[in-house]
Amino acid sequence: MMGALLSKLWPQRTIAPQAEELNNQLADNIESQMTISDKPCIFCNVTRERGFDIVFEDTEFIAFKDHNPSAVQHFLVIPRQHIATVKTLDKQDSLLVQRMADVANSALDQFGVEYNLRRLGFHIPPFNSVQHLHLHAHGLPYKSLLRSMKYIVSPGSKTRNKGFSWFVHVEQAIQILERGQRIGVLPC
Repeated sequence: MMGALLSKLWPQRTIAPQAEELNNQLADNIESQMTISDKPCIFCNVTRERGFDIVFEDTEFIAFKDHNPSAVQHFLVIPRQHIATVKTLDKQDSLLVQRMADVANSALDQFGVEYNLRRLGFHIPPFNSVQHLHLHAHGLPYKSLLRSMKYIVSPGSKTRNKGFSWFVHVEQAIQILERGQRIGVLPC
Protein backbone atom coordinates (compact mmCIF):
# COMPACT_ATOMS: atom_id res chain seq x y z
CA MET A 1 0.00 0.00 0.00
CA MET A 2 2.79 2.41 0.92
CA GLY A 3 4.58 1.56 -2.35
CA ALA A 4 1.46 2.40 -4.36
CA LEU A 5 1.13 5.74 -2.58
CA LEU A 6 4.79 6.60 -3.15
CA SER A 7 4.59 5.65 -6.83
CA LYS A 8 1.69 8.09 -7.27
CA LEU A 9 3.60 10.87 -5.54
CA TRP A 10 6.86 10.16 -7.37
CA PRO A 11 6.15 8.24 -10.55
CA GLN A 12 9.07 6.25 -11.91
CA ARG A 13 10.61 7.99 -14.86
CA THR A 14 12.97 6.57 -17.39
CA ILE A 15 15.60 8.65 -19.04
CA ALA A 16 15.98 8.13 -22.75
CA PRO A 17 19.36 6.56 -23.52
CA GLN A 18 20.24 9.55 -25.72
CA ALA A 19 19.55 12.00 -22.89
CA GLU A 20 21.58 9.92 -20.45
CA GLU A 21 24.51 9.76 -22.91
CA LEU A 22 24.33 13.53 -23.46
CA ASN A 23 24.35 14.07 -19.70
CA ASN A 24 27.45 11.84 -19.36
CA GLN A 25 29.21 13.71 -22.19
CA LEU A 26 28.48 17.09 -20.61
CA ALA A 27 29.78 15.91 -17.23
CA ASP A 28 32.93 14.52 -18.89
CA ASN A 29 33.52 17.82 -20.73
CA ILE A 30 33.20 19.86 -17.55
CA GLU A 31 35.53 17.55 -15.59
CA SER A 32 38.11 17.41 -18.40
CA GLN A 33 38.24 21.22 -18.57
CA MET A 34 39.06 21.52 -14.87
CA THR A 35 42.75 21.52 -14.08
CA ILE A 36 44.43 20.76 -10.81
CA SER A 37 45.01 24.50 -10.39
CA ASP A 38 41.22 25.03 -10.49
CA LYS A 39 40.78 22.83 -7.43
CA PRO A 40 43.81 21.53 -5.56
CA CYS A 41 43.74 17.76 -5.10
CA ILE A 42 45.08 16.53 -1.78
CA PHE A 43 45.30 12.96 -3.13
CA CYS A 44 47.67 14.05 -5.91
CA ASN A 45 50.24 14.78 -3.19
CA VAL A 46 50.09 11.78 -0.86
CA THR A 47 53.37 11.37 1.05
CA ARG A 48 54.45 10.38 4.53
CA GLU A 49 55.85 13.89 4.93
CA ARG A 50 52.35 15.28 4.44
CA GLY A 51 51.04 13.09 7.27
CA PHE A 52 49.65 10.12 5.33
CA ASP A 53 50.04 6.70 6.96
CA ILE A 54 50.98 4.77 3.82
CA VAL A 55 50.61 0.97 3.99
CA PHE A 56 51.40 0.22 0.32
CA GLU A 57 52.81 2.02 -2.68
CA ASP A 58 54.13 1.18 -6.11
CA THR A 59 54.42 3.05 -9.40
CA GLU A 60 50.65 2.89 -10.03
CA PHE A 61 48.87 3.00 -6.64
CA ILE A 62 49.12 4.17 -3.05
CA ALA A 63 47.15 2.74 -0.11
CA PHE A 64 46.95 4.62 3.17
CA LYS A 65 44.96 4.64 6.39
CA ASP A 66 41.88 6.87 6.37
CA HIS A 67 42.41 9.86 8.69
CA ASN A 68 38.89 9.43 10.10
CA PRO A 69 38.20 5.68 9.92
CA SER A 70 34.65 4.37 9.81
CA ALA A 71 35.65 0.76 10.47
CA VAL A 72 38.19 -1.05 12.63
CA GLN A 73 40.49 -1.02 9.59
CA HIS A 74 39.86 1.63 6.92
CA PHE A 75 42.22 2.23 4.02
CA LEU A 76 41.96 4.26 0.85
CA VAL A 77 43.53 3.03 -2.39
CA ILE A 78 44.21 5.69 -5.01
CA PRO A 79 45.82 5.71 -8.44
CA ARG A 80 48.86 7.97 -8.66
CA GLN A 81 47.45 9.35 -11.90
CA HIS A 82 44.65 11.84 -11.25
CA ILE A 83 41.31 10.31 -12.20
CA ALA A 84 38.39 12.44 -11.07
CA THR A 85 35.77 9.98 -9.79
CA VAL A 86 34.16 6.60 -10.30
CA LYS A 87 31.63 8.31 -12.61
CA THR A 88 34.37 9.10 -15.16
CA LEU A 89 35.39 5.45 -15.57
CA ASP A 90 34.47 3.44 -18.64
CA LYS A 91 34.81 -0.12 -19.94
CA GLN A 92 38.58 0.06 -20.38
CA ASP A 93 38.97 0.99 -16.69
CA SER A 94 37.55 -2.27 -15.31
CA LEU A 95 41.09 -3.71 -15.05
CA LEU A 96 42.25 -0.60 -13.17
CA VAL A 97 39.43 -1.11 -10.65
CA GLN A 98 40.36 -4.80 -10.31
CA ARG A 99 43.99 -3.87 -9.61
CA MET A 100 42.81 -1.34 -7.00
CA ALA A 101 40.80 -4.14 -5.35
CA ASP A 102 43.89 -6.37 -5.37
CA VAL A 103 45.90 -3.64 -3.60
CA ALA A 104 43.07 -3.15 -1.08
CA ASN A 105 42.94 -6.86 -0.31
CA SER A 106 46.73 -6.97 0.11
CA ALA A 107 46.52 -4.09 2.60
CA LEU A 108 43.73 -5.83 4.51
CA ASP A 109 45.80 -9.05 4.48
CA GLN A 110 48.68 -7.17 6.15
CA PHE A 111 46.37 -6.32 9.04
CA GLY A 112 44.87 -9.80 9.35
CA VAL A 113 41.35 -8.91 8.23
CA GLU A 114 39.36 -12.04 7.39
CA TYR A 115 37.87 -12.13 3.90
CA ASN A 116 34.26 -12.28 5.18
CA LEU A 117 34.86 -9.05 7.17
CA ARG A 118 35.89 -6.96 4.15
CA ARG A 119 33.95 -4.36 2.22
CA LEU A 120 35.45 -2.57 -0.78
CA GLY A 121 33.74 0.18 -2.71
CA PHE A 122 33.47 3.72 -4.01
CA HIS A 123 31.27 6.68 -3.10
CA ILE A 124 29.44 8.04 -6.14
CA PRO A 125 29.39 11.81 -6.78
CA PRO A 126 28.00 14.01 -5.41
CA PHE A 127 28.37 11.84 -2.29
CA ASN A 128 32.18 11.78 -2.33
CA SER A 129 34.51 14.05 -0.41
CA VAL A 130 37.61 14.21 -2.65
CA GLN A 131 37.57 14.57 -6.43
CA HIS A 132 40.24 11.91 -6.95
CA LEU A 133 39.25 8.29 -7.47
CA HIS A 134 39.63 6.39 -4.21
CA LEU A 135 38.56 2.91 -3.19
CA HIS A 136 37.45 2.43 0.41
CA ALA A 137 38.78 -0.80 1.94
CA HIS A 138 37.07 -1.68 5.22
CA GLY A 139 37.89 -4.30 7.79
CA LEU A 140 34.59 -4.64 9.63
CA PRO A 141 32.91 -4.03 11.98
CA TYR A 142 32.01 -0.40 11.51
CA LYS A 143 32.61 1.91 14.44
CA SER A 144 28.93 2.85 14.63
CA LEU A 145 25.60 2.34 12.91
CA LEU A 146 25.72 5.92 11.69
CA ARG A 147 29.11 5.37 10.06
CA SER A 148 27.90 2.18 8.37
CA MET A 149 25.09 4.15 6.71
CA LYS A 150 27.67 5.88 4.49
CA TYR A 151 28.56 2.53 2.90
CA ILE A 152 25.25 0.84 2.13
CA VAL A 153 25.47 -1.50 -0.85
CA SER A 154 22.25 -1.72 -2.86
CA PRO A 155 21.81 -5.05 -4.64
CA GLY A 156 20.99 -5.13 -8.31
CA SER A 157 18.19 -6.81 -10.20
CA LYS A 158 17.94 -9.07 -13.25
CA THR A 159 18.85 -6.17 -15.54
CA ARG A 160 20.96 -3.95 -13.26
CA ASN A 161 24.12 -4.63 -11.24
CA LYS A 162 23.22 -2.17 -8.48
CA GLY A 163 20.17 -0.39 -7.18
CA PHE A 164 19.77 3.23 -6.08
CA SER A 165 22.71 4.04 -3.81
CA TRP A 166 25.54 6.47 -3.17
CA PHE A 167 28.05 3.64 -2.66
CA VAL A 168 29.00 0.93 -5.15
CA HIS A 169 30.72 -2.29 -4.12
CA VAL A 170 33.90 -2.92 -6.10
CA GLU A 171 32.48 -6.09 -7.72
CA GLN A 172 29.37 -4.19 -8.82
CA ALA A 173 31.60 -1.46 -10.26
CA ILE A 174 33.64 -3.96 -12.27
CA GLN A 175 30.51 -5.65 -13.64
CA ILE A 176 28.94 -2.31 -14.63
CA LEU A 177 32.11 -1.19 -16.41
CA GLU A 178 32.57 -4.53 -18.17
CA ARG A 179 29.04 -4.12 -19.59
CA GLY A 180 30.13 -0.78 -21.06
CA GLN A 181 27.94 1.23 -18.68
CA ARG A 182 28.73 4.21 -16.47
CA ILE A 183 28.47 4.11 -12.68
CA GLY A 184 25.92 6.44 -11.11
CA VAL A 185 23.65 6.84 -8.12
CA LEU A 186 20.64 5.56 -10.05
CA PRO A 187 20.32 1.82 -10.75
CA CYS A 188 22.83 0.72 -13.35
